[in-house]
Amino acid sequence: MKILVLNGSPRKNGNTESLVRAFTKGAQKKNEVEVLNVCDMNIKPCKGCNYCLNSENHACIQANDMSAVYEKLRTSDVLIVASPVYFYSVSAQLKALIDRCHTPLRKEFGIKKIGLILVGAAELPELFDSILVQYDMIKKYFKLEDIGKVLVRGAREKGEVSEEDLNKARELGESIK
Repeated sequence: MKILVLNGSPRKNGNTESLVRAFTKGAQKKNEVEVLNVCDMNIKPCKGCNYCLNSENHACIQANDMSAVYEKLRTSDVLIVASPVYFYSVSAQLKALIDRCHTPLRKEFGIKKIGLILVGAAELPELFDSILVQYDMIKKYFKLEDIGKVLVRGAREKGEVSEEDLNKARELGESIK
C-alpha cells in the first residue's frame, strides 16, 4: 500500500511528529510511506471563488503547493491525518489543506482507507469530539475505511507522549496491509 501522512504540526520534533515517526516506522515494514509536513508547505486557504469548478483540469486559481498534494492524493491508497489539537480542532495549516480538498479533483483521489493521529494538552473527555465528527463526515463522503485512531491527551510539552502512545502509533502502522 502507498500511504500518505499529513503531519499538521508546526512544532518541529514535537509530540505529533514523534507519533508520526512511530507510525511510519511500523508502516514501512510492509508499505511505502510518504510524510508531508504541511506547515513547511505553501498552501493558502480556499478563497471560495469556485474557479476550480470551470477551469481546465479543475486547476485552482492559486498557484502553490496544493497541486503537488492533489497528485499525492491521486496516487495514494491510505491517508493518515496527524495534528495537534488547537481549540478543539486540527491546526490551521492542516485545516487549510483539508478545505482545499473541496474541489472537483477529489473525484480522482485514490484514497480507500484513512486513519487519524491526534495529540492534545488537555485531558477533557470530549477533547477530540469536534474533530471526530468532521473525520466521520469525510469518511462517509469519500466512502473510506477507518483503519484506526491514536488519540493522546495530556501531552503539552515536547516528549510528553508516552511509550504506550508511541507503541499504539507504531502498531497502527504495522496493521496496514
